[in-house]
Amino acid sequence: MPIRPIYAVLEREVVRMFRQRTRLVSAMVRPLIWLLVIGAGFGAVLGRSGGLDYQLFLAPGVLGMTILFGSMLAALTLVYDKESGVMRMLIIAPFGHHWIIVAKTVAAALAGMIQGLLLLVLLVLLGFMSAKTHLLLLLAGMLASALACAGIGILVAAFTRTLDNFAAIMNFVIFPVFFLSGALYPIQHLPQALRIAAMLNPFTYAVDVLKHAMLAPLIAPSASELKLALDFGVALGFTLLAVAIASWRFSREQAFEPLIHILTGKRG
Repeated sequence: MPIRPIYAVLEREVVRMFRQRTRLVSAMVRPLIWLLVIGAGFGAVLGRSGGLDYQLFLAPGVLGMTILFGSMLAALTLVYDKESGVMRMLIIAPFGHHWIIVAKTVAAALAGMIQGLLLLVLLVLLGFMSAKTHLLLLLAGMLASALACAGIGILVAAFTRTLDNFAAIMNFVIFPVFFLSGALYPIQHLPQALRIAAMLNPFTYAVDVLKHAMLAPLIAPSASELKLALDFGVALGFTLLAVAIASWRFSREQAFEPLIHILTGKRG
């Protein structure tokens, strides 16, 4: 396992993220708008459900949303490196091409995890975190969420050659993944067709772990709709499957053939 190249990719992505301060600020503003504005509005209409304020119910959902957007958008760097020429150096490095996908997936997950931790601090300061929260379970759930969301992003990026295509495809992926996850409402109340779609969504299981950690200690355990073993199994299993498919795609000659032609001076 090439530790140094993976570490170099991780360091590069983390440094890039912290240099883009507006990116971090916007990553915090989006969930706070959902929580403080939309959550307050829906809470006023719905009232308390099961003894729990809607904004408290929404807290694990917006935490998952932050990780989702952070991890999936961080996967954009795979496409950016193809266009900018950085990938030319990576594909001729003395290690398997699948390690590039592994490194990019871990880097994207790390970016989502960092943004999730920053939001977690804000949730504590704003009083949306209970002292009864299972902290270790929450951190494990955030990690599983970050890996699953990074897997989705890397899978899309592996089949995309340009930034414009990635942005267009991402709009068709990220919003259905978010809205059909139980982040905003219990999936058990959805119509059957949407409930089936939600159960096929790996992000659903990641959000459910966050509910186990943040909501189950406050009200009945039914606040989390699925079993923890199933949640972790699906989230981690999907991550491995996504990395495997992305590695297969990326390792195909057609996936990086234009880069090789540029390097060798050949024309396709």
